[in-house]
Amino acid sequence: MDSQEKPTVVRRPFTLLCTVAASLLAGAVHADPLDDAIEREMRRRQVPGMAVVVVKDGRIVREKGYGLANVEHAVAATPDTVFQSASVGKTFTAALVLLLEKDGKLGLDDPIGRYLDHAPKAWDGITIRHLLTHTSGLGDPYTQIDLRKDYTEAELLALEAALPLLSAPGERFAYSNAGYHLLGFICNRAGGKFWGEQLKERIFAPLGMGAAVISEADIVPRRAAGYERVDGKLQNQRWVAPSLNRTADGALHLSARDLARWDMALDGETILDARMKQASWTLSRLNDGSSGPYGLGWYVGTQNGHRKVEHGGAWQGFKAALVRYPDDRLSVIVLANSAAARQGKVADLVAAHYLPALAPVRAAAIADTEPARSARARKAIEQLIASQVPDGLSPQERGRYSPQWVAQIATEFRDFGALRTVELLGRSAEGGGRQGRYRFLFENETVLLTLHEGQNGLIERLAIGLE
Repeated sequence: MDSQEKPTVVRRPFTLLCTVAASLLAGAVHADPLDDAIEREMRRRQVPGMAVVVVKDGRIVREKGYGLANVEHAVAATPDTVFQSASVGKTFTAALVLLLEKDGKLGLDDPIGRYLDHAPKAWDGITIRHLLTHTSGLGDPYTQIDLRKDYTEAELLALEAALPLLSAPGERFAYSNAGYHLLGFICNRAGGKFWGEQLKERIFAPLGMGAAVISEADIVPRRAAGYERVDGKLQNQRWVAPSLNRTADGALHLSARDLARWDMALDGETILDARMKQASWTLSRLNDGSSGPYGLGWYVGTQNGHRKVEHGGAWQGFKAALVRYPDDRLSVIVLANSAAARQGKVADLVAAHYLPALAPVRAAAIADTEPARSARARKAIEQLIASQVPDGLSPQERGRYSPQWVAQIATEFRDFGALRTVELLGRSAEGGGRQGRYRFLFENETVLLTLHEGQNGLIERLAIGLE
């Protein structure tokens, strides 16, 4: 539930979805423990439809649709159902940048102003590499973008140029869709044509993928509908202006089988060679020598000591996850047509089914010797529940907690029920400041919170997610 995702969670029953989906799933219940677990999670979150594909040792070992791709027409979801990619699409944008670098048409350490007309002076120190790794200092544009307005490239550039930098380039990691918007514009210039056409020619067609940039006008066979839950009611995805579904931060239509083809291609060198893949899955280096959590278009980390590269996404009533365990030759793909879906949790369930050592380990609570710090974390949650921006945020973090985002968080918290207890999970000293990690146990949900206080006492980072 960070600023890249729009929360929508409700647990009240709705007859149409429960009746039709139950009839579709009735024959599959108890088919195997993994099916049962996925279906339980879908019912718990009231997710209409989902597609799951597992690739093990270079071949597909599971591919299945669950529930409904379209509730109004009672259409079942399948592995070929076309979902929106959300930010999983960033993996393709980054790959295209690397291909253009190989062509000699750009350099990762080139200043972005070389490819963007009227770039502001504040961007002088930003390179293409900074955009790829979310270390440019750019904020997220969706605090300012009017989702109902069609923007030209020049208008979107001007809007993003007016956003204040959150930090100096290379100083810290801050996820920014603006950076990937700019990468799309740079690819247009360097590659000589629209970035989506380049992806089609260089990746999608060679791999036999049906993926394409999102279009409302095109006839898209097997297209899923996206859904949200608003005040207890299932609704269609919110409409956004077509130009905002043509940006390179993840605006793709694709199926779970399409992502499986992409995943299997990453095991070879059909698209990206070994050097490109190593660069993609190497953590970025910050100015102080520390590492960010991201490579070139991928989050990079470990799960119980097993190397993991992944990307998730949330957009317009869709959720997506592509999780790879390269050393275990295991990959999990999850696509869902609900803003309430926990795609990462489902991916964890699936991975642990095939390799039990990957099962997430729940952090144990520790004794709290600094209750005043915990009280500050609790107050921040209470203010968010009350639709208030938490006190004491740094200017950069206050910009992230826009009124729209705070209102969305408050809407989701309404369905969590009463707060039962708060547990301290850990404290550490980082970047000259102090950091605490907490578990908030509500009646219906468990929330994880990380609060980082800078040397000036301000909250430099307030990260919230569901356990």
